[in-house]
Amino acid sequence: MGSKMVHEVFIALGSNQGRRIHHLQRAVEALTCLSEGPVRCSSVYETTPVGYLEQPDFLNMVMSIQTSLEPLQLLQTLHEIEQNEGRVRAIQNGPRTLDLDILLYDNLSVCYQMLQIPHPRMWERGFVIIPLAELVPQRRGLGGVTLAEMAENLSESGVEYVGHIW
Repeated sequence: MGSKMVHEVFIALGSNQGRRIHHLQRAVEALTCLSEGPVRCSSVYETTPVGYLEQPDFLNMVMSIQTSLEPLQLLQTLHEIEQNEGRVRAIQNGPRTLDLDILLYDNLSVCYQMLQIPHPRMWERGFVIIPLAELVPQRRGLGGVTLAEMAENLSESGVEYVGHIW
């Protein structure tokens, strides 16, 4: 029997409905249970909405987990965690109790209709890059720029440090 491949995956967590910090804590617990190895969590940041603006501010963070799930299996599992927290998909980029997005999956590039990895819009989003850079500052993104450098360039983007939740 061959051993399972375990992949390092970075997941963005966001909430702007109900008890936001509670939704993030529940997601961290669910993802920790899902993980097949150590997990790492960024700080939490409060951010203004992007796209659909008529909604409350978000709390955002990034988490690293270890999983043997393939990308589409993982996506399905993340959707189940969102639904368990009362996620309703009514308005694109609209208010949500919990939003979980796969940002990076090892160094894999994936392109399905319902899933692209790396996440296609992550590079210009301070609420993703700033917490991601806490976990992997030297990882390189678009154009070979480190995440730490990207975060520095996005630091004025309406992303406010809140703190840790554990």
